Amino acid sequence: MANSVYQVNKGINASIEFKGLKAQYIWYLGGGVVVLMIVFAVMYIAGLPSYLCIGVILLAGTGLVMKVYGMSNKYGEHGLMKALAKKQVPKVLRSRSRRIFLVRNKQD
Repeated sequence: MANSVYQVNKGINASIEFKGLKAQYIWYLGGGVVVLMIVFAVMYIAGLPSYLCIGVILLAGTGLVMKVYGMSNKYGEHGLMKALAKKQVPKVLRSRSRRIFLVRNKQD
């Protein structure tokens, strides 16, 4: 039996990349696999047929891998955080009064 050696690419000040996944997406995929294992165990203990459990988990796992790889390619290392932060920025700031600009600070 041959030993498998996986290459983890990491340079100076570079994020970890493993099999094309960058940075936090490795953790997202790992967490998704753990959740899928728990769902499989719950389905199996609930008495569903084994082939149905395996089929559902295979479909969900395929979707998970495709989604995580897609996000990794689309957003990159920091892009997802930037996209989520951009949604938090208000589109318009409205002020119904100019009082905040007219009142002098008592410290001055």
